[in-house]
Amino acid sequence: MPVTLLEQAEVEGCKEMKIAAIYCRVSGDKQEKEGTSLETQLEGSLNYCRDKSYDVRYRFSGVESGLILDRPNLNRLRELIRAHDIDVVVVYCLDRFSRDPTHGVILTQELEKHKVTLEAVTETVDSSELGKLISYIRGFASKLEAEKIKERTSRGRKAKAIQGNVPHGGYTFLYGYDYVRKAEVNGGKRVINEVEAGWVIKIFRWLVENGMSTHQITYKLRELRAPTKHNRMWCPAAVRNIIRNPAYTGRTYAYTTAGHKQFSRNPEEWIELSDDITPAIIPTELFEAAQRQLTTNKIKSPRNTKRQYLLRGHLRCKQCGRAYYGRTSRDRVHGQKITDRRYCCSGKLRMIVPVDRCHNRSWGADKLEAMVWAKLVEYLSQPELIVSELEKQRQDANQVGVFEDELRQVERQLKAIDREHHQLLQWALKGFPESQVEAENRRLNKARETLKAQKTELEAQLKANQDAVINVPKMESFIERIQDQIINLDFEGKRQVLDMLGITVWLDGETVEVTGTIDPEVAIVTTQS
Repeated sequence: MPVTLLEQAEVEGCKEMKIAAIYCRVSGDKQEKEGTSLETQLEGSLNYCRDKSYDVRYRFSGVESGLILDRPNLNRLRELIRAHDIDVVVVYCLDRFSRDPTHGVILTQELEKHKVTLEAVTETVDSSELGKLISYIRGFASKLEAEKIKERTSRGRKAKAIQGNVPHGGYTFLYGYDYVRKAEVNGGKRVINEVEAGWVIKIFRWLVENGMSTHQITYKLRELRAPTKHNRMWCPAAVRNIIRNPAYTGRTYAYTTAGHKQFSRNPEEWIELSDDITPAIIPTELFEAAQRQLTTNKIKSPRNTKRQYLLRGHLRCKQCGRAYYGRTSRDRVHGQKITDRRYCCSGKLRMIVPVDRCHNRSWGADKLEAMVWAKLVEYLSQPELIVSELEKQRQDANQVGVFEDELRQVERQLKAIDREHHQLLQWALKGFPESQVEAENRRLNKARETLKAQKTELEAQLKANQDAVINVPKMESFIERIQDQIINLDFEGKRQVLDMLGITVWLDGETVEVTGTIDPEVAIVTTQS
């Protein structure tokens, strides 16, 4: 049956229709009042796609920070991009996609690599060099504004805690308690929720009396259908947060720069509130016993004992500067199970470096550990070299003040570069010649990279000089103590040697460089062919 020209045009039009994905994002409920709600963004994006005749097959909406690259919805969108399942990404405005200029560059490169275009409802996304520059600077200004908001919020929460009030948010919603709002009678305090408190006591007793792990406790809670605060499923992280929180002993803390859930970090930054805010559910002795049991469980965990990596935490990549990590793979060769332990650069991981990943080689753990340990045994047989190197570093320790001054100066220069980049945006918007703006941008970027390199080097020198204030007699005593047993040291003994000498092993292709309290002239391990 012949096909009419109209039918043929419709078929060709369907073939040319672009597949679109809409991405909507807000950072919090406050943006609902500012006209950037998820509903507003989605409606505007759908109308835009309808006018463009796009086939909208994917929609992503959620509350996610624009300063973070690892976002659930964004990750799913990037999977579609890498799979070539879409032709265009539509956002309401560019800062909904990312507020961090560095992340913006990464995402833009990924879009260009897979031939996916980015379009915004409220502004034009110019693909020219000047357009990219303006987008970058806008992103930079957006990041500055977000940091200011974050700082003001943090400052207000801290001021509220200093006045003796419990800040709102995660501080108030604590499992085992109900929070009485300050506007109510006897408000601003927590009261015990008898049902939840009973489960809190069971969690601590299961840990201390039965030696159960956090995973075992989690499964037990699920099995017994223990209620949660927000009707969510129990997870090990929630159990650990309960066990580590001193509030259950009646000690109320608020505001720490590490975050209100990081009770085990930076205790000197906690602000302790009055005693009558949180009533105790468990005695202090039980809480302290639970912390000791957590440490014991961590040491005995199969995750920490089954795969021992001697150089864990001491390996760095010479090419990208990131840490190496241990990876165990299992295979079957001629019917035999073979376990292969290797050290790999974390710069190869897609979740850490989405594009332009590191190409440094991996190393067999057995071979690398044997090489490095043999070098250290040889070096430790000459303790006078270690003491001599310590003395050299201690002589340089008086330069700490000089390095600190230089570091402060470099940081001031970096802030000045930030201000110049912001001014460059004004130039671009006022219509300055494109060539002049681009040349200035290249100059600023080059200056920034140079200053960042200087900062990294100064920080390393400063740390080395601060670490140089080591008790030489203590080091001599340590070396003398292990002289006779250096060959027969167990895993923990070898780890102690690595920590004591401050060893860092740098890997660059086939070259292995050992640094720390070691004479630089003997720090290179024989390269592999």
